[in-house]
Amino acid sequence: MTLGARSLAWLTLLLGAPVGARSQPPMEHSPQVPRRVMSLSLCTDALALDLLPPARIASVTYLAHRSSDPVLAAKAARVGINYGNAEEVLAEKPDLVLAGTYSTPAARGLLRQIGAPMVVVPPANNFTEIRATVRRIARAVGAQARAEALLAHMDATLAILARSRPARRIRVAAWSGDGYVPGRDTLFNALLEAAGGVNIAAPPGVRSSSFDIEQLLVAHPDVLAYQADTPAPALKTDTAEHPLVRRLYGGRRITYPELFTECGLPESADAALALQRQLLAIIGRDRGASALRLGGTR
Repeated sequence: MTLGARSLAWLTLLLGAPVGARSQPPMEHSPQVPRRVMSLSLCTDALALDLLPPARIASVTYLAHRSSDPVLAAKAARVGINYGNAEEVLAEKPDLVLAGTYSTPAARGLLRQIGAPMVVVPPANNFTEIRATVRRIARAVGAQARAEALLAHMDATLAILARSRPARRIRVAAWSGDGYVPGRDTLFNALLEAAGGVNIAAPPGVRSSSFDIEQLLVAHPDVLAYQADTPAPALKTDTAEHPLVRRLYGGRRITYPELFTECGLPESADAALALQRQLLAIIGRDRGASALRLGGTR
C-alpha cells in the first residue's frame, strides 16, 4: 500500500467512512442543523463568526485570530483555532466544515474523498454575490434570520451610499506599489463604485491592471487608495511611499481595510461608506482651497 493510500485509509478509519465514499449532500439540504461548525479559511471565518454564536463554532483559522480588524479578532478570540489541516477536522469532528475555494486544497481534497460534510464557498466580487454567499451559508448552518438581519443592514447602508454620492467624478486607483491594481469584477471595484468613485483600472472587460509608478503618474488619478493595514517593510512599500507619490498625493489618499475587499461580507457596505466619507472630505477640502484662492484674488 502506498503512503497516500495508507494516509487515506487512516483518515477514513478515524471518520468511520469507507474509502471512496461519495460526499454527503450539502448540509443546507439536511433537515438537521449542524451544532458545531469548523471554518478553514479567513473569509468563511468571518462569515461563521457573523452568523453563529461562539458555542456553535468548533474553530476558525489562525488568520482570524491574528486579523488586523479588531472586531474580527475579538470574535475569533472566543472560539478555537485551527491551521487548515484535515487532521484537525478529524480531531474536532465538526458537523459541518466551511472552506474557501482557494484555501487548503489538500485538506479539501481529503475531506471530499472521505465524505466529510463540507460547504466550499467561492469568493464574492460584488454585493449581489455577497447576498447569495451569505444566504447559502446561512441555510447550511441554520442561521437564516441572522443572515437576513445582516443583509438588511447592508442594503440600508447601500441606500445611504446611493443618496450621498459625490457631486463630481473622482478618479481613484488602488495603489500598493506592487504593480497590481484591482479592476472590474473585483470587490474593491464594487465598493468604490458604491462609494461614488471611478476606478481608473476598470475599463470594460479588464479584471485588473498592472501599473508601475511611471504609468500611475501618467494615468494621474485624483485620489490613491491604500490598504489600511500597515505593510511590512519591502520593495513594494518603498514604491508605494515613493517621495514623488507622497508629494503629489499627500492630501489625496484614502484607505480601505483589506478584509472587506478580499472577503464578501455584509460589512463590506460599511467599508464602502467609510470610503465615501473620505472622498467627500477630499471634495470639501478642494472647495475650501478654491474659496481661499478666489478670496485672495479680490
